[in-house]
Amino acid sequence: MPRSPMVVRTVPALRRALDGLRARKATVALVPTMGALHDGHVSLVRLAKRRAQKVVVSIFVNPTQFAPTEDFGSYPRTWKADVAKLAAEKVDLIWNPQLTAMYPEGFATRIVPEGPATAGLEDRFRPHFFGGVATVVGKLFTQCRPDVAIFGEKDFQQLRVVSQMARDLDLGVKVIGSRTVRERDGLAMSSRNVYLAPDERQAAPELYRVMKLSAARLRAGEAADAVMGAGADLIQTAGFVLDYFEVRHAATLAPIASLKDGPMRMLVAARIGTTRLIDNIAV
Repeated sequence: MPRSPMVVRTVPALRRALDGLRARKATVALVPTMGALHDGHVSLVRLAKRRAQKVVVSIFVNPTQFAPTEDFGSYPRTWKADVAKLAAEKVDLIWNPQLTAMYPEGFATRIVPEGPATAGLEDRFRPHFFGGVATVVGKLFTQCRPDVAIFGEKDFQQLRVVSQMARDLDLGVKVIGSRTVRERDGLAMSSRNVYLAPDERQAAPELYRVMKLSAARLRAGEAADAVMGAGADLIQTAGFVLDYFEVRHAATLAPIASLKDGPMRMLVAARIGTTRLIDNIAV
């Protein structure tokens, strides 16, 4: 049985552990997570191991990125299974902070991101979200002081927000995106997929199928408005309530009309039953 990684839950203990990991000037990679780990998270850990000599995985379900109507209380928490997965990958350290370590009494400072955080995608439907993400990731970066940090491309707007923040605030962290890991039928892996009822799970891969079809039509030179409108109709016909289905500039997330405007990223968010799914692909 693999040896369990060291687990620390306070900032002083974290600093002591990191001093040990950095002996002989070892490089450190951070993989921030909210737990409920799946193969997508494992792929982030494996990329981290290729990019640095030591790997720290944080597990913290961050309350500030959940609205009162969202699933903070019911978000899946699978601590024992998570530790087993990270032990199998020979992770060096798990940072599992107590709530009071992240938000002590009197905590009064927030990061308010702009730029890609105000692109009119996730922020239009979850206006609280990126402030919560930026604040907690900013704290994770200053606590762990990693050389690199690995984030999944499935949360593409989040990846852009975090990358921008790291650059703008001179945090000294290289943010690296890792490709989305999918089930065999194309559904992007997500901790929230466990919420899907059997019939919803059967319909869920339609998001990826429609994105691939729409991307092929755009590459063939068809007009973006017509392609995206037809794709939105297909998604809704499959039983989804659509939040957005858009094509944006891959670097800035600004709206674009054609391949001539720059590299494109297609992004979707939709609800089926009580579950909200997001996904994206390069065009």
